[in-house]
Amino acid sequence: MADHPEPKFNAKNILVIQLGDIGDVVLATPSFRALKDTLPEARVSALVRKSYGSLLEADPYLSEVIEVTKNRGKIAEIGRENFRLVQRLRRASYDLVIDLRTGDRGAILAFLAGAPVKVACYGSDKSFWRNRIFTHLVYDPKPAPLPVHPGADQSLRLLRAIGIDTENTTPKLWIPEAATVRVKALLSSENIEENDRWVTINPFSRWKYKEWGYGKWVEVIDWLRKEHGLHSVLVGSKDEAEAAAGILGKCDGGAKSLAGKTTLGELAALLRLSVLHLGVDSAAPHIAFAVGTPTVTIFGPSDWRAWTVPDGTHRTVTPDLPCIPCHNKGCDGTERSICLEELGAEKVKRTVEEVLEAIGGESGV
Repeated sequence: MADHPEPKFNAKNILVIQLGDIGDVVLATPSFRALKDTLPEARVSALVRKSYGSLLEADPYLSEVIEVTKNRGKIAEIGRENFRLVQRLRRASYDLVIDLRTGDRGAILAFLAGAPVKVACYGSDKSFWRNRIFTHLVYDPKPAPLPVHPGADQSLRLLRAIGIDTENTTPKLWIPEAATVRVKALLSSENIEENDRWVTINPFSRWKYKEWGYGKWVEVIDWLRKEHGLHSVLVGSKDEAEAAAGILGKCDGGAKSLAGKTTLGELAALLRLSVLHLGVDSAAPHIAFAVGTPTVTIFGPSDWRAWTVPDGTHRTVTPDLPCIPCHNKGCDGTERSICLEELGAEKVKRTVEEVLEAIGGESGV
């Protein structure tokens, strides 16, 4: 790639540690691509949280995906799982470990992997020992301007500092055929056939202050069916299945819930099959974007500009208030975001209409 600096480390066996949330894993996919673009002969492995590995199962830039063992449960079980993980990391004989975050657990695993070169960002607010674990620390890596994807750049700015980069910064997930087959069978069991037109909706977030009123989702779901003939499939975790059922119970019909019924890899396959994904600021819009599905995402206190690049088929909806984005976890120390409470369904509907019109020629909507 022209004008890119030479890599500082001519590594052949690389471990990338990404112990962030689901969205962080999705947004790290351009970093895996960057490593292979810059070091095409290298073997690249990714270490992620347990259950997140299914998202990367078919990534062509990765030779191996390893899941970090759980850190909750019976002490003896945790000890055995972590011991096996450390043994596996040591046997791999990595010559370069890159920790994409600044957490203590990633630093400990980087140390235990035993690679001669260990790279991470300097953590100014971390314990003194955390920074000492790494042989090379990057201080205040600079973000790249658009059109570099701002979410992907959270990881790429660290790699650029050591001479690793890619021209294509768009997050992308590859879906194994087996996952698609399983999802189609699951949809069929819910009486949703391949020729049906449907959207996926995720009303849920790990952080309640990012959620939009469930009653407004009911209004949007009913409107999609009546005005556009589009059925809705709600997605979410097992913990959100009850709330999803509550939303469906208030709809006029034509909606289903698969919350808690898919792995993350199957969720990616499900999102890819949908006409459009609607949701709040959470992992699902990142996954939908990365599998090529149009999105409409509602943002309140958080700043969409740090995570996504809106265009004709990927749109954001924000409240019309001067305090947005405030970056607070709710108003006045609460879990409530008044801006989202005051955001009406009509603005969301208008944005959905615009995206449906933009994709009409491709999707048949």
